[in-house]
Amino acid sequence: MGRARNIEKDDFDPRCPSLESDDDAHSSTMFSRDTSGSYQPMLSRRSDRKIKPFYFYRLPNRTVRWLCLALMSAIILFILSLIRMSYLSSKQLDWSRLKDKPPPPAPWESFEFLHGYFAGIRALVPRSENIPEYPKDSDATPLQSAGSSSESRAISSSTPFNPYPNSNSADYTSENSSRVECFLDVDEKMRVPQLQTYSGVPRGQPDAIMGSYAAIGLSDTMCFERYGRLGPYGFGYSLRRGGLGAGLVGEREGADHVWQVDQEVDYTRVQWGEAQRRCEATNSHRFRPKHEALNDAFAEMAVGRSDNVELVGAEKISSSLDSSINSTSEEISKYLPRTAVVIRTLWDFQYTQEDILYLRTLIAELSLASGGEYTIHFLIHVKDDNLQIWADPEVYKSALENALPKEFHGMATLWSERQMGLIYGGLAESYYRDLPVHGVYRSTFMPLQYFAYKHPEYDYFWNWEMDIRYTGHWYYLFEKLRTWASAQPRKGLWERNSRFYIPSVHGTWEDFKQMVRVQSEMPVPNTPKSNSVWTSGKSGPPNRGQGSSVSPTVDKPVWGPLAPEDVLPIDDDPVPPTSYEKDKYSWGVGEEADLITLNPLFDPDSTTWLLAEDITGYNTTDKFPPRRAAIITASRISRRLLFTMHKEVALQRHTMFSEMWSASCALHHGLKAVYVPHPIFIDRNWPTNYLASVMNGGKNGASGGSRTSAFGDREHNFRGTTWFYNAGFSGNLWRRWLGYRVDNDGGEEQELAGEGRMCLPGVLLHPVKGVELVVEGVRADDTG
Repeated sequence: MGRARNIEKDDFDPRCPSLESDDDAHSSTMFSRDTSGSYQPMLSRRSDRKIKPFYFYRLPNRTVRWLCLALMSAIILFILSLIRMSYLSSKQLDWSRLKDKPPPPAPWESFEFLHGYFAGIRALVPRSENIPEYPKDSDATPLQSAGSSSESRAISSSTPFNPYPNSNSADYTSENSSRVECFLDVDEKMRVPQLQTYSGVPRGQPDAIMGSYAAIGLSDTMCFERYGRLGPYGFGYSLRRGGLGAGLVGEREGADHVWQVDQEVDYTRVQWGEAQRRCEATNSHRFRPKHEALNDAFAEMAVGRSDNVELVGAEKISSSLDSSINSTSEEISKYLPRTAVVIRTLWDFQYTQEDILYLRTLIAELSLASGGEYTIHFLIHVKDDNLQIWADPEVYKSALENALPKEFHGMATLWSERQMGLIYGGLAESYYRDLPVHGVYRSTFMPLQYFAYKHPEYDYFWNWEMDIRYTGHWYYLFEKLRTWASAQPRKGLWERNSRFYIPSVHGTWEDFKQMVRVQSEMPVPNTPKSNSVWTSGKSGPPNRGQGSSVSPTVDKPVWGPLAPEDVLPIDDDPVPPTSYEKDKYSWGVGEEADLITLNPLFDPDSTTWLLAEDITGYNTTDKFPPRRAAIITASRISRRLLFTMHKEVALQRHTMFSEMWSASCALHHGLKAVYVPHPIFIDRNWPTNYLASVMNGGKNGASGGSRTSAFGDREHNFRGTTWFYNAGFSGNLWRRWLGYRVDNDGGEEQELAGEGRMCLPGVLLHPVKGVELVVEGVRADDTG
């Protein structure tokens, strides 16, 4: 039986697919199944050939080691990349959170607000007895808060204010012709009204922190409240009597005294353009004979007149301009200079009642009451370049009439950017900050240059704006600015121009002059850092021409023209009569300023001011040309300087950003430029030394010339002042002075319960926008 089992096993082995043995001992012919023809396996028997084993190719050990090293490196790099991406992702998340998070407040925002500005006319004290809330000595008697006095004072009487010289006096007539009185109406029955002032200042009123009344000759012993200042021009009486219908309610004690001196004027009967021309004609003997401008609106910039005038060729006008620039001192002394106050505005500007009030004060006080020494013009920007004002006189006339309130018709000139592109063609177009070079933002003075070129009858031009206000008398201010600028010597002038004058820190004006001389002439380290306050005076683009020496240097003072190589040569540019060292502060004294600015003339080089490199036409390959800038274009410019600017643009294709152009052109040609330190107030209790370090935080104690300058990234420090392009205090102070509530403070109730309406000395304010007066109603015949 054991054998039978073996036979069955052997018989089964070839069929088993898992059987790998091929032993011949199991193949025997002695068995019946092998010999039987009836047995045929269904599957053929595997080949008896022995299968060789298969092996993979074995790499050399060196190759394996390199492959392992590459694999490990790849893994490590992958891990590091994951770590880096995780880090960057977390940083990006943190940065996005920081971007969404508001920046920390500026240091000045933690300073306390001042309240002494809002004291009223029931608390008037003489200036000599006033203890200002700010700035004050630590030893001063603590100030009693405004409105807390138990003493109730009656309002004193106001007095008329007349700043005009007595033109009939012997001293005046020995040098000038007498002034003939001008009237508001053709019948000469409506006199120009006078302002009213109060003697003294409200108790505790702060002093100006920058600039000075005493330094420039302004009086600070009187103050103006709203009725004495604006009442003569229609504020405070009804529409039926020809007023504005504003200021009829609220605190009015003593206001009626304004109209007891001068009767109320019916301003519905006043045409200011006609009154101004009558005044000029009446006083024509006081001024140099003038040529009439061409009546061609486009080519000659006509002054909005519809009557026919004698045409004068452009060549004759240009010749007259050149000859008058070179006129002798004898010819100049024979006549008074004539000044145009050019108000820049837009053709679609919406004039409020408060704007009209502002314009009336300018025309009455500067033009009519002075006997034509000033003439008011509107230079109106037509923003639609496709309006055919230059092709059709009727279109021009229609645009002109629609651009101004009716009472100011006949006083305007239109201009457009396309017109400037034709007149000053060929300028390289860079589209700096995506703006055209002929645009009003980058080239504010182009239309004024051409206006001055076509109107040689004017000696000086005030570039003025619609958002400027003054609590005092315009003629008084302008004449003090002019006379003070004329009295300044040229020695050290540009260096003084570049600094804010802060009396509480710098002392008297003479002390300030000596401080500036020391700062400008003392040796200082010359460091290679472009943002250092002690950098060298080398001008150039950032990171260009910066030396590495640290040896002491002395800033070279500006003495005469400081011109780049490619400046337009002009034969009559002023030349110093002697060297800087030999001059005894005599050159320039009594010389009329070619440029008067109301902010410092700072050096924009190396500052963070965004517009410092908006320079067109000059060679800037190695360095930028020397330049100066004054924020806010409100300034007085001589015809000589405007004519030089006109030639530079037209002939040399040179120009710069608006706030650099006039100052830099004066610097290049050696013309006299003066920053007048008019009084500027601030709304918070700044530490005075800290304020001085911020405002004059530039190079060598100046306001510009380094990255630490207040002009640029640090301009937020001016928001609490009364004079800057982004100042917020100026508008708030004006509204409070008008008797309105601001930030839930002030207004009628507070004035009635406290010390009465505010009374301020003459304060120049900018910007003041969008003031809406509360008016009683609309006239029955008013269709507007």
